[in-house]
Amino acid sequence: MAAALEDEKRKKRKSKLIIIGAIIAVIVLAAVGTAVGVIVSKNNSNSSSSSSKSTKNGSSTATTSDPNNPSKFTKDPALHQAFYGMAYTPEGALMEFGCSNTLENTIRDIQLLSQLTKRVRLYGADCNQTAQVLEAIVQTKVEMEVFVGIYNMASDDHEAYQRQRDLIKDAIETYGTKHIAGVTVGNEFMLNWVTGHDEKDPNSAIGKEGSAILLADIQDMRKTLDDMSLDKHIPLSNVHAWFANTTAEGAADWVFEFFDGQNVAPAALLPNKPHMYIAETGWPTKSSDAGNAHNGGSPASEEGLQSFLDTFLCQANDKGVGYFFFEMFDEEWKDIKFGGVEGWWGLFNKDRTLKNVKIPTCTAP
Repeated sequence: MAAALEDEKRKKRKSKLIIIGAIIAVIVLAAVGTAVGVIVSKNNSNSSSSSSKSTKNGSSTATTSDPNNPSKFTKDPALHQAFYGMAYTPEGALMEFGCSNTLENTIRDIQLLSQLTKRVRLYGADCNQTAQVLEAIVQTKVEMEVFVGIYNMASDDHEAYQRQRDLIKDAIETYGTKHIAGVTVGNEFMLNWVTGHDEKDPNSAIGKEGSAILLADIQDMRKTLDDMSLDKHIPLSNVHAWFANTTAEGAADWVFEFFDGQNVAPAALLPNKPHMYIAETGWPTKSSDAGNAHNGGSPASEEGLQSFLDTFLCQANDKGVGYFFFEMFDEEWKDIKFGGVEGWWGLFNKDRTLKNVKIPTCTAP
C-alpha cells in the first residue's frame, strides 16, 4: 500500500464515488460500487425464532458432519438466522490464486452459513464456484437461495463476463433455479473502471464509457436468462459507512439514511419502481497497517463490529430492508493484494472461528 496520506486520499475518493454512484445506478443501471442483477426465482418462507448464546473469542464454530451424509451436521448454539443475507466467496475461488476451492470446504461453509441466513450472495463464477455452492446446498439439504455473480474485468473486451456467463448458464441447466434467487453483474466494475483511468467523476466521458460496457453485459445476461425463460431484474447498491468516515455507533443510522435517500427514493420515481437491496454493508475488525486502522470516526475493531451488529441487524429486519452482510469470513488474499482493512471484514476469522461478537437475538425474514 502507499503511504498513510495516500491511503486517506484513496478512502475519501472511494467514499465520494460510492455516494455519487448509488444515484447513477438507479438511473442507468451501472455505477460505482454497484451491481445490477437478474432475479431468476423467489422462494419465500418463514424462519423459526431462536436465541443466541455468546462464545469465547477464538472458540470453534466449525460444524461436524457424517462424512457420508452432509445433511447431518452439528449446529452451533451461538448462531441463528439473524441475517437477511450474507456475502460469501468460497475459499480459493480465484483464478489468479489457482482455483484451490473444493466441494468439501464449500459444504462446510454452507453448513455454517445456513445457521445464520437463508440467502447468500456470490461475487463471481470462476473456478466452478456456482456449481460447487449449488451442489453443497443439495447435499446439505439446507434452506438456502443464492444470488450468483459475475465479476466483470475493466478492460478485457468482455472475456471474463462471457466466461462466467457460460458457467452460470451451465449451472442453471444442471441444477435448475430452485436455489437461485438472482444473478448479479458488475460488482464494483465502475469503481475499478473510473479509478483505473485516473478519473474521479463517474458522470465524465470516461465514466459513461465504462457504463456502456457494463450495461452491454447486463443486457446480454438478461437476454441469456430470457432465452431460458427466466426474467426480472434487481438493483443492488453497496452502502459502507466505514468509507463515509462515520463512527461505529452512528454507522447503522448513516446506512439507513444514505440508502433511503440515495437509493430507495430515486428508485421510487422510476416507472417500474424497482425494490432496492443493499449489496454490502458491514464493519472491518482490523487493518494490516496503522494508516488505515481508523476511518476518522472509529477504529477497525471487533467492538465496532459488535456495535454495528447491535444497531443495524434487527432494525433492518424490522424495516424490511433486504441486505447482504459483508462478509462471512476474513479473506487472506485481499489482505495480500490490497492491505489495509480489505481482508478483515469477516464475521468469522479465516479459520472459520467466530470473532469475539455476539449475534443479536432477532430473526431475519
